[in-house]
Amino acid sequence: MENKNIGWLIVGIAGFIGIIIAIFNFGVTKIIGATCSHGPSCSMYDTLRIQTWISIAIALVVLIIGIFFIFAKESEKVIVKTIKAKKKEIDMSNLDKDEKEVVKIIQAENGAIFQSTLMEKLNIGKVGMTRMLDTLEAKQIVERKRRGMNNIVVLKQ
Repeated sequence: MENKNIGWLIVGIAGFIGIIIAIFNFGVTKIIGATCSHGPSCSMYDTLRIQTWISIAIALVVLIIGIFFIFAKESEKVIVKTIKAKKKEIDMSNLDKDEKEVVKIIQAENGAIFQSTLMEKLNIGKVGMTRMLDTLEAKQIVERKRRGMNNIVVLKQ
């Protein structure tokens, strides 16, 4: 979901909270008016006023958060544009057919892929994939990064 949509959702929630506050305030004021024998100087009115202001403050905080999300920039789009701008051409003239295929698959996956996924796509065994990635690492084309029990294969920039 985009930030803008989330922002509008939060603004809608803030509006809904405001409506609930108004309904609650109207109902409680009616009840206090009917039950309090001290009239307008009843201490329950002060309590209601404090609770109403706290509720309005909470609704305003939610509204401000929603407005922030509406006008916040999409960080993912900025990162993708930066990655695309930094892409450099890879010299594939000294690569064999399988190595070129590995590089093309990684490029299609935006420059990074799990080693196990790469093995599945190429239908290559673990040993063969390790040897091929060793060769590509020696040629400074890819880099393997350990992520838990998996490796992520990343194109070098």
